[in-house]
Amino acid sequence: MRVLIDTNVVLDYILNREPYSESARKIVAACEKRKISGCIAAHTVSNMFFILRKVYTIAERKEILFAVCTLFDVECVDTGKIQNALKNDEFDDFEDCLQMECAKEYHADYIVTRNVADFSESDIPCVEPEQMCEMFQDILG
Repeated sequence: MRVLIDTNVVLDYILNREPYSESARKIVAACEKRKISGCIAAHTVSNMFFILRKVYTIAERKEILFAVCTLFDVECVDTGKIQNALKNDEFDDFEDCLQMECAKEYHADYIVTRNVADFSESDIPCVEPEQMCEMFQDILG
């Protein structure tokens, strides 16, 4: 199974944000053990580098994000994906549409996000982390 993991889920894991961190940990652990293939979009890394500035030093952020990029596949954001997202009138949020474009290129089976409502027009099924853990309990534990 291949999943694109949205920024908020990775941040739940890194920042240990309750009550969301438990399901995020299960998904990350499944990726570490290669039970599932996890992907993040390239712009997720730059977004997290900015968001994590409130908590971590530059050196710490680089170390954390290096580990994240080792753990997950990183789907590049290229001109085609950007143009597709800009032409898409179904999404109100450009960044979410760009996530979907990356998920399509990755051939993801699911997008895992806590903002499922924002992906109502997605071509890829979207699930919340808790829902993912319930659906695939045999894989995720």
